[in-house]
Amino acid sequence: MALEGLHHITAITADAPGNVDFYARVLGLRMIKKTVNFDAPDVYHLYFADETGTPGSVLTFFEFPGAARGCHGAGMAYRIEWRVGTPAALEFWARRLEAEGAVHAFAGDTLRFDDSEGLEHALVVATAGDPPLRAEAPDVPAEHALQGFRGVRAYGADPARMAPVLEALGLRRGDDDRRWEAAGGERSGHLHLDPPPAERPAQGAGSIHHIAWSAADDAELDALRAAVAAAGLDPTPIIDRQYFHSVYFRTASGVLFELATRDIGFAIDEPVQSLGAALTLPPQHEHRRAQLERTLTPLLNPRTAAPG
Repeated sequence: MALEGLHHITAITADAPGNVDFYARVLGLRMIKKTVNFDAPDVYHLYFADETGTPGSVLTFFEFPGAARGCHGAGMAYRIEWRVGTPAALEFWARRLEAEGAVHAFAGDTLRFDDSEGLEHALVVATAGDPPLRAEAPDVPAEHALQGFRGVRAYGADPARMAPVLEALGLRRGDDDRRWEAAGGERSGHLHLDPPPAERPAQGAGSIHHIAWSAADDAELDALRAAVAAAGLDPTPIIDRQYFHSVYFRTASGVLFELATRDIGFAIDEPVQSLGAALTLPPQHEHRRAQLERTLTPLLNPRTAAPG
């Protein structure tokens, strides 16, 4: 039993139209799901990924209109690391981000940048053998496209306190307690724990809400849930999230972890060919479709070049 790296990462946006523009148009990801927050269906939950929503490429956003800018600090994941294929891809993205006015800079062999709400990203040339998970944006050459997650960086003041649960999940320790890797048969994902800044953390626009690791199915979720509980934490029961089943728990450092299954997928309620084109709703909110379609902000999907 080994986690196949990351399943998805969920962050917060205060600006759904701007969010779609940046992630679908600028970064060339496919908007694979336009749905609503299970617990607050009057606002969006947006999903971006490769062409089919493969776990390891899925970045999602809870929309909280008008939310203040978040502040990264202790107990929060703060930077998303993506794989690219070559150093030439870094140059391609530097030019593209420059043209968009996005804040970016090279740090050695890594290109760092922020979205318009301050969410941090880094592009790293792939060295692992993970299959590339690419979207097919018409103006992003395949050789330069993002290839899925490499990992995340989080702030943890006492990384040794996280070691028991990370070991229980099967992550492998790197050179010290701050570097860990979840490596399965096909994919891997890194977790780096950095000393936190002095600023008080605050969730808000541009902050990461939680990170989800990739489990096979409910049987594996049950086993992992038991391992987490044995490590002294308090995992939730298995929760049906329609496209995957999940278990949540907060680590000793404060970072919110999710374990999500990869056996269901995003084509359960719409064909792969039209992923993200229409509003999809959880069954419990389908009776509100007419009202939600009137009140949710229209979004311009770059794949269709029309609001919807």
